[in-house]
Amino acid sequence: MFGITGDLARNKLLPAIYDLANRGLLFPSFSLVGVGRRDWDDGAMRDYVEKWARAGARTPWRGTTWEQLAAGMRFVTFSSFEDDDAYQRLTGVVEDLDASRGTAGNRAFYLSIPPGWFPAVTERIARSGLVERDERSWRRVVVEKPFGHDRASARELDELIGRIVRPDDVFRVDHYLGKETVQNILALRFANTMFEPLWNQRYVDHVQITMAEDIGIGTRAGYYDTIGSARDVIQNHLLQLLALVAMEEPTSMDAAAVRAEKEKVLASVRLERDGVLDLDATTSRGRYAPGYQGGTAVKGYLEEDGVAPDSRTETFAALRLEIANRRWAGVPFYLRAGKRLARRVTEVAIVFRQPPFLPFNDAATAGIGANTIVLRIQPDEGVTLRVASKVPGTQMELRDVTMDFGYGAAFNEESPEAYERLILDALLGDAPLFPHQREVDLSWRILDPVIEHWSASGPPRDYRPGSWGPEDAHDLLAREGRAWRRS
Repeated sequence: MFGITGDLARNKLLPAIYDLANRGLLFPSFSLVGVGRRDWDDGAMRDYVEKWARAGARTPWRGTTWEQLAAGMRFVTFSSFEDDDAYQRLTGVVEDLDASRGTAGNRAFYLSIPPGWFPAVTERIARSGLVERDERSWRRVVVEKPFGHDRASARELDELIGRIVRPDDVFRVDHYLGKETVQNILALRFANTMFEPLWNQRYVDHVQITMAEDIGIGTRAGYYDTIGSARDVIQNHLLQLLALVAMEEPTSMDAAAVRAEKEKVLASVRLERDGVLDLDATTSRGRYAPGYQGGTAVKGYLEEDGVAPDSRTETFAALRLEIANRRWAGVPFYLRAGKRLARRVTEVAIVFRQPPFLPFNDAATAGIGANTIVLRIQPDEGVTLRVASKVPGTQMELRDVTMDFGYGAAFNEESPEAYERLILDALLGDAPLFPHQREVDLSWRILDPVIEHWSASGPPRDYRPGSWGPEDAHDLLAREGRAWRRS
């Protein structure tokens, strides 16, 4: 694990590895080799891993589990990622584990490092002997988003990783795809007869995909100010959600079959509306201004520590997309993501058309809206179905009601943390939840023109903390007689 001392490893990866071991899902021979610049021995690494695994574990702490896991932990000190001698030491440690722990030459490289270090690391791994294989062992690479900052850099990244493993052995982590509700999208659609016949342009009016946070960037300015909201979450999280919602039924749940259907959708996505490309009318961006949120004074984006005073990075982004195929022709998909919004929520809302005829008078139907299926991804995982129903009484009055399914209430078992599922699948070589290179490339094909347009435009528009973004984001829907859900 390159980057074992980083925030991601401390808060997510190390607790997930312990929980996997505690659930009996890791082989007894599993070994973890940490790579970093700390002057540690193996014991110091074990103390570090124990501290953060205890702090973040979702399963009870068991001494026997920890002792078995800790026995396979090693640390290799790197003065830098360009330290050639350190790669030779790393090779020796890994080969020793093959002999002493029975790891049999199987190796997964978790590159939890800034993308700028990928050239140095992949070049040295390639020539160190770490990736030489035989027919009985495997080599895999796990990388975190962002997968490049545009289409060209994403392709360059794939070329770099191609130095050490085959394309099918690259596991790109989008942790949202490990969440239960995201996986449940496919179950909801393809395991139930009642939904799939309605899942098309004849019945669906539009789809909204929202990822809202009620916090600012915190201490992440060094990362965030070079990326922005669109690159940070729309290119990966939200376009992956779009693909899962809009894809055709796969022939199986094998990675290749699921991937093929997602790629078809992403290849069909269009930014045009009625055949005309007008990005001023189909996109919106903004950044949070100083103000009050929840009664507390908060900084504006430009006042955050580490943000350049002339920054043009957006903290809110929204897009209107269409899918050029028979199922979805004419159905707009609205995507939005932002920080310092009204509340924290990630959801997909499928909004249906109004009935062609209502045999009720206008007064009776004044209180109803459109039927909606809401897939709640966080924080309250579940599904909500909104339908119209009669209000009890002597008058015919209709009102919207909801039928709700929540994971916490429906199942006694707590959902595993997303990284548990993703780490285990990477070790097993099971790839349905990992975007393939072709999916990443198609996602950048969609987003690149938007980023280029914004870079040639003025700065993002300010919006009030605790709101739902800048006014022109509402215009994306209002000009078509629609409105964002207040979630």
